[in-house]
Amino acid sequence: MSYSKSKYFSEIRPALKNELGIRNDFMLPRLDKIVLNCTSSEAVQDGKVIKTILDELMAIAGQRPVITTAKKSIAGFKLREGVKLGVKVTLRKDKMYEFIDRLIYIALPKVRDFRGISSRSFDGQGNFSMGIKEQIVFPEINYDKLDKVRGFDITICTTARDDATALALLKAFKFPFTS
Repeated sequence: MSYSKSKYFSEIRPALKNELGIRNDFMLPRLDKIVLNCTSSEAVQDGKVIKTILDELMAIAGQRPVITTAKKSIAGFKLREGVKLGVKVTLRKDKMYEFIDRLIYIALPKVRDFRGISSRSFDGQGNFSMGIKEQIVFPEINYDKLDKVRGFDITICTTARDDATALALLKAFKFPFTS
């Protein structure tokens, strides 16, 4: 069992129960899923870029990503329907908690000039999104084999119904939020 998962059940749930004044355990907020998404405009011209991104995201996530394609043709972007644009992977259960551990305790401290995460990146329904500018902050990525430094988006979906409850949950996981 990962550190974050055991901490959630032993420390975070009782603390949130007192802090939020919730009596029913099933009403307590919890992490639902984490979605990692990487899209590249270079993938339209070069199909090998998708394979590179797929391999990198597979190393970071620990499971095979899905290739995303264009849903509509847009002439201004030289984009046709069905063209491969990027990859995404959804993490749930144990892999989600393991990713949270690696993100908070390994990857974010390695980010250059890191001053914390903005707490304004919630969507109004309890989900949090953030971006990583360099995939090399994760230890699974070998810097010598990189062709280009790319970033990706991380979306953390919770069962919380509002942003304040979701913020309390993520703060309990020790996310480094700025004021």
